[in-house]
Amino acid sequence: MALFVEEEELVRFKHKIFSALENDPLFARVPGEELSLERYRELTFLRCRKLFEYDFLVLEEILANPLKVIVLISCLGMYDWSLGTKYLLNYQVFKDSIESSGSERHAKFIEQVESMEIFGCFALTELSHGSNTKNIRTEFVLHSPDFEAAKFWVGNMGKSATHAVVYAQLHTPDGQHQGLHSFVVQIRDPKTLLPMPGVMVGDIGRKLGQNGLDNGFALFHQVRIPRGNLLSRTGDISAEGKYTRSQAALGGFAGHLVQRESDDHRHVCGQSEAGHLHCHSFLRHPAPVRPKQRRGDSSSGVPNAAVAPAALPGSHLRPGLLLPGPLPAVCGVPHWAADEGQGRPAVNRLGDIRNDNDPNCTYEGDNNVLLQQTSNYLLRWMSERLQGHPVSSPMGSVDFLNDYDAILHQTFILPDAQDLMDSSASLRAYKWLVCYLLRGSVQKLRKQEESGCAEFEAKNNSQVYYCRSLAIAFIEHTVLEKYHKHVHSPSTPVNLQPVLKHICSLYGLWSLNKHTAILYQGGYLSGENAGKLIQDSILELCSKLKDEAVALVDVIAPPDFILSSPIAKADGELYKNLWGAVLQSPKSLERPSWWSEFCNNKPVVGKLRSRM
Repeated sequence: MALFVEEEELVRFKHKIFSALENDPLFARVPGEELSLERYRELTFLRCRKLFEYDFLVLEEILANPLKVIVLISCLGMYDWSLGTKYLLNYQVFKDSIESSGSERHAKFIEQVESMEIFGCFALTELSHGSNTKNIRTEFVLHSPDFEAAKFWVGNMGKSATHAVVYAQLHTPDGQHQGLHSFVVQIRDPKTLLPMPGVMVGDIGRKLGQNGLDNGFALFHQVRIPRGNLLSRTGDISAEGKYTRSQAALGGFAGHLVQRESDDHRHVCGQSEAGHLHCHSFLRHPAPVRPKQRRGDSSSGVPNAAVAPAALPGSHLRPGLLLPGPLPAVCGVPHWAADEGQGRPAVNRLGDIRNDNDPNCTYEGDNNVLLQQTSNYLLRWMSERLQGHPVSSPMGSVDFLNDYDAILHQTFILPDAQDLMDSSASLRAYKWLVCYLLRGSVQKLRKQEESGCAEFEAKNNSQVYYCRSLAIAFIEHTVLEKYHKHVHSPSTPVNLQPVLKHICSLYGLWSLNKHTAILYQGGYLSGENAGKLIQDSILELCSKLKDEAVALVDVIAPPDFILSSPIAKADGELYKNLWGAVLQSPKSLERPSWWSEFCNNKPVVGKLRSRM
C-alpha cells in the first residue's frame, strides 16, 4: 500500500530526511519542554542553517524528479512548520522569485542565497490587506505613507532577513503605468543584521502558531533602490528612463501572484535624477471578509488531507489514499483526541500541530483568492457555453458542463444501500451540485450588475452562499472524480481495490453530506429517507473500514520522532507513553514555588466585603 500511495524513490528520499534529522542532536526535542520565544527563534534559525549543510536536494535531483521539492518541504513541515516555512520562504520563494522574474544581472543574488550570505523574504502583504494586491500602498523611492502601508506578516523579516522581494506597480516618468513589477530591496546589513538607513524593520511578536518563524514588518522612509534591482524578466528601464516590455512569461510563485491580481496594485513608480526608482501606492477597496479557516491533516500540511484522497495534480502522493476524517471518531480507533480527553495535555502536541498547520490553510487570504479564481474559471466557461462554444479543459475537469441542462434535470433516485456504497452515486450528485450552484452564481452576479454594482463589487457580493460554495463543491468533485477513476483503473492492484473503493465512497458521501441542505433546496433530494440513507451508508462504510484503520494510518504516518507525541507512537502504548511523558515533565513532582502562600497566608473571610 505504501508503494502504491507514493513512488519508491520518494519513500526512500523521505526516509533519508527523517533519519538525518533524528540522528542530529540539534533537532532533538524534549517532550513538554516550553521554549522562550527567543530560544525557539534561535533554534529554528540554527536548524535552517544546518539544512544548508545537509543540502538534501541538488539541482540535478530536482530536474530528475521535481516532486522531491514538495517532499522536502512536507518532511520539514511535519517536523516543525516554523522550520519548513523559514527554509521555503528563503530558499524557494525568495530565490524562485528572483530566478523567475529577474535576468542575468541578478545572478549574484541567487549565488548569495545558496551560500547563505544573504537571507530573503517575500514582501507582498501589508498591514491593511492580505494577498489582495489591489490595495498595496508602499512607495519607491521606498517610502511608506503611513503605518497601514507597512509590509506586514512577512516571514523571515522579523529578525533574520537581509533582503526582500517587494512588489509595486511601475509608473514611468512619462506618466505611463507599466503594471506590476518586483524589486530586490536590502533591509539589513548581512554583517551586523542592523537595519539599512531609512528602513524600520521589526518582529510582530508571538502568534497562535509557527512561533519559530519570525514574521515581521517594515516601513520605508525615502529608501532609494538601484535601477538594477528591478527584476526585469517582463520589463526594464534604461538609464535614460525609457521603459521596454519583454514578451517573456513570468513563471513560478511570483508569476502566479502577478498573473493572479496584477491589476490589483495601485503603485506609482518613476525614475529619480540619481537613476533610482520611486513607487507610491494607494488603498482603493476594502479587503473581503475571510471565511472560517479550514483545517487539514496537520502532519502532512495539506489542507483537508484528513478527509481528501490525494488525487489533485501537483500532489507528491499518488491518487491513492488518505484516511477519511470521520473514521476514527465513529469507529473508536485510537485517535489523538480520543477517550477521556487524553489529547488535551500539551505534551502530546495536538494543539501545537493544529496551530502550526492553520496558516497553511489561509496564508493572508490566499484560500479566498484560490476559491475566487476557481469560481471565476467556472463562470468563464459558463459564458463560453452560453455563446455556443463547447466546454473543454486540458485535464477534462469541466467537460461535464457540456451536459449542464441534462444534469440539472436529474434527481436522486433512492437506491438500495449497496448502490450508494459505490462512489459513482456521490459523483453523480456532485455534478448536479456544481451545476446548480453555477446557475445560482450566474443569477446572483447578474442581479448585482443590474443593481449598478461594478464587476469587482458584484463578485465580492456574490461569494457567500454562491461563488464560494460553488468553488468548494467543484474542488471536492474534482478530488472525488480523480480518485474514483484511479481506484477503478486496471493499474490499481486487485488486492488493494476493496479498501480503496470503500475510502473513496466514504469520502464522497461524507463530503456530500455537508451539502444536503442545498441538495434538498434544489430538489435533487426529497423525503427524509434520502438523507437518512446517506448517513446510514457513511456509518456502514466506517464499520467496513474499522479493521483496516490502523494499517491505513501506518501507511501515511511519519516516524515517532517527527510527531514527538506520546499518545501517537507506533507501539500503541498510549497510556504507558503518556504516563512516562508526564513524569518526565520538568517540575511535575515538585511543590509549587508559591507553596508558602497557601500554607502561611490564609484569607480573612469577608474582609473586603462592602459594609454599606
